[in-house]
Amino acid sequence: MARSPDGESVITRAVRILDAFGPESTVLTLSEVSRRARLPLATTARLVKEMTRHGLLDRDEQRQVLIGTRMWELAERASPVKDLREAALQYMGDLHSVVGHSNQLGVMEGDEVLFVERLTAPGSVVNVTRIAGRLPLHASSAGLVLLAHAPGQRQERVLEGPLAAYTPHTLVDGRALRAEMAEVRRRGFAFCPGHIHTDATGIAVPVRQDGRVVAALGLVVPNDEAAWTFSRPLVLAGLALGRVLNTAGPGTEEQVRRSALSGG
Repeated sequence: MARSPDGESVITRAVRILDAFGPESTVLTLSEVSRRARLPLATTARLVKEMTRHGLLDRDEQRQVLIGTRMWELAERASPVKDLREAALQYMGDLHSVVGHSNQLGVMEGDEVLFVERLTAPGSVVNVTRIAGRLPLHASSAGLVLLAHAPGQRQERVLEGPLAAYTPHTLVDGRALRAEMAEVRRRGFAFCPGHIHTDATGIAVPVRQDGRVVAALGLVVPNDEAAWTFSRPLVLAGLALGRVLNTAGPGTEEQVRRSALSGG
């Protein structure tokens, strides 16, 4: 495998180019890709040309660079969360019709929560999450659920910090965060008023498969006195999704979906 003078492989440099793109930076100039990937412009131009030839990248009419359709196709085909997303979308749609605000599905990725699905609507309260976007585990409701059920070693690593603050209400004290994790496990859901944005309350529940918490299903609702009332439909949706993930019986999924938000 060809390597650069500093010993870095072509694959490593290609990954750095792909990492240059983010939820808020989906289209970049060649110079921006070079700067973000920390690669010489000539090297970036050569690799972008090669990756474009294979459909991993694309160029628009202004010759700006973006992720290619082929890259999306390959990622979607082999996605490890494909089955989870497909099962969750039914409940997320029902949940959205009931509460009228954004809901999202997150999984743990390192010391962050990675959002793999999201539903929203015009007029919903502000929500900073994006599909394929990330937030620190300690800051969001989905991340707090995942952290509360994570192995002890990971919990301790996060608790040691540093813990970034998004608002004055974000939990950045290790002792307070540890106490809240215990409360999440006791209560069955995370309730985070103003932790990411002062106008919004995040609520999230664990999604279990084979006894393990594999994801967090969350809501983002207005930060007001009515926020707590949204926890019940969310808890029911999370339980219903978990039941589907743990059964292969024919017809069970549709039966559970119909009763999820009615308490059946």
